[in-house]
Amino acid sequence: MFDATTILAYKSKEKAVIGGDGQVTFGNSVLKGNATKIRTLHHGKILAGFAGSTADAFNLFDMFEEFLVNKKGDLLKSVVEFSKAWRKDKVLRRLEAMMIVLNQEHIFILTGNGDVVEPEDGEIASIGSGGNFAISAARALKKHADLDAEILVKESLHIAADLCIYTNHNIKTLILDGDKQ
Repeated sequence: MFDATTILAYKSKEKAVIGGDGQVTFGNSVLKGNATKIRTLHHGKILAGFAGSTADAFNLFDMFEEFLVNKKGDLLKSVVEFSKAWRKDKVLRRLEAMMIVLNQEHIFILTGNGDVVEPEDGEIASIGSGGNFAISAARALKKHADLDAEILVKESLHIAADLCIYTNHNIKTLILDGDKQ
């Protein structure tokens, strides 16, 4: 995991939600507290989040968007082809970066090592330095509380921010709502 951020994604029956904190650090200093590390892709039908260097994020988001266009928005085909390209590129594969991408059907964690991981439960994924705190909180809240998907993501990220020094409480979320698509 990276000392960079916390990104959490949750896919319920009704919604797909991704959230992230806004803290950007350099060593032991906070450079910015309100960065946006999540975005929508492919005409608002795919959500993506990034942990790692912010400069690298822009390149990887743009690169992934090209794969989505070439594969006509098919997330599964896009992540496989994207991971192959990321792993083969000598410069990109050295990036210390991870991405989460999701839509209403799938959720994946992607790395420069060529990893394409779909969570075992198919519902919750996290990356970044506070990722383990966020996913633990999300699993507990899902099991013991009847929360809207966006609230579950926000509350889990706030718990992670209480525990991880590289995560702050400036939480942003993006939503794909099955009823509104």
